[in-house]
This record gives sequence, structure tokens and C-alpha cells, in this order.
Amino acid sequence: MAIVQTQTTSFKAELYQGIHDLTTDVIKIALYTANANLNENTTVYSSTNEVPATGTYSLGGAQLTPITVSSSGYTAYVGFPNVSWTAALTARCALIYNVTQGNKSIAVLDFGSDKTSTTTFTITMPTNGPTTSLIRSSN
Repeated sequence: MAIVQTQTTSFKAELYQGIHDLTTDVIKIALYTANANLNENTTVYSSTNEVPATGTYSLGGAQLTPITVSSSGYTAYVGFPNVSWTAALTARCALIYNVTQGNKSIAVLDFGSDKTSTTTFTITMPTNGPTTSLIRSSN
């Protein structure tokens, strides 16, 4: 199985097709085990190898809100909020996806190794900026 941190290829094409509106669509993030196969070819959310529902974590993950879309100079970028669950769980990666548009994938986050929490599992997103945001586009 392969886990690769990336914006998915389908998401990149769908942006130019006007499919995603990251400020109004429902965007979620789901957690996965090390057995997941998430990479640039992932096109939609699937519960296969998603971490089991426990505590406040439920299948499908959590909604990311608010999401901000900004620009600076020649770069457009997207800021995501931190997210956390009160739960004892282990996750290796996460998938950000668009519920409104048929669960279409946006990005895969690779934690680099299994991350375990006994109380609160938190994903701290990068600072929102033209050189730091998870999703950014420039010429």
C-alpha cells in the first residue's frame, strides 16, 4: 500500500473545471490506518482502512471550517483550521475531501508514521500563507 502526501491529481483538474468551491462546499477530513492506499491517484473518499469510530471520531471524519482562500502576489493559497477529536486512536494519514461534490478527494496528509493518542488526537495545519499553506498555486 502507498501513502503519499499530495494534492490529488483529480482535484487539480477539477479546480480548473470550477467543480470545487472551498469556501462554500462542505469539506471534511478523515483519518486512516497504515494499510490505506492514498496518493495522487485517489479520486474520492472511501471508508476502506479508515480508523474505527471511537470517542468523538466518527466514520467520515470531521468538517473543516472555516476555510480561507487568499492570495499574495502571484500565489493563491488555502488555509485550513486545526482539527481534533477526543478519542483514543492511531492514524497514519488523512484525506481531505469535498462532501458537497460527491466526496471528491482534495489532498492526502502523510503523518510519516503512526500517530497515537490516548485522549485527544489533533491535526495542526500549517500556517496559512503563500509559502506554507497545504494548497497553493503560483505561476
